[in-house]
Amino acid sequence: MSDISHESNGYSQEDFMKLTRTGPATSLTMHDKGLSTVIGINKDSSGNTLSSKTKYEFNRLRTWDQRSKSRSTVALSKAFTLLNAMKTKLGIPDNVIENAAYIYRKAVNSKLTRGRTMASLISASLYAACRENNIPRTLDDIADAGNIERRILSRDLRTIIKKLGLKLNQYDTSSFISKISNNMNLKEKTKRDAFDILKRCELKEITAGKHPVAQAAASLYIACMINNEKISQKKFSSEAGVSDVTIRNRVTLIKKTLKITE
Repeated sequence: MSDISHESNGYSQEDFMKLTRTGPATSLTMHDKGLSTVIGINKDSSGNTLSSKTKYEFNRLRTWDQRSKSRSTVALSKAFTLLNAMKTKLGIPDNVIENAAYIYRKAVNSKLTRGRTMASLISASLYAACRENNIPRTLDDIADAGNIERRILSRDLRTIIKKLGLKLNQYDTSSFISKISNNMNLKEKTKRDAFDILKRCELKEITAGKHPVAQAAASLYIACMINNEKISQKKFSSEAGVSDVTIRNRVTLIKKTLKITE
């Protein structure tokens, strides 16, 4: 059992750094969960500079420490380095990253790494974690951040869902309305109208089984027309990561069902 609370009660950053003797809290996003000993560089525990001879000895220890790590440990380290880079690119919360690391560890333990790249498997784990926590990120968003092909990501996602028995929630369409409108700097009135259009679509029961991102983009496009914000369907297509044909078809259905005229 480990105690993840802070050891010292320093009330400022300076006090904390002077008094603390413990490392950071444990985390699934670290290959060793943050429990291994880290050999410091050039200073002792009191902050004094080491002698040349001692530096040499510790450099040797550090080298052998790296060499002694197993291949699986090195692989986990690389995977979580990529995961943290994707976190920064996509602006994903820490709790979702922890969830993604947990899913990835389960995939590794289930030997799902065979025949699959580390990048595609960690990306699939991240997408699954986003779905579980309703963080609106599309397959295209994740594929771009992980620098992998969308079809490979989709394939490996299906594998981990099946093999790990994951039950992923359907995305809340309204979260994509917020994401797209914020990225495109749309008016607040336009966003509110898009939410209203979505609600009316749900009451008419024309959203079931439909792509949530396409539904969000179509609702926003119609709201833009209502508020005289002239933005093309092609731009919405690019931002949402769905084809302009899909958006056009959704727009046509929504306008017809809700009897919206320009």
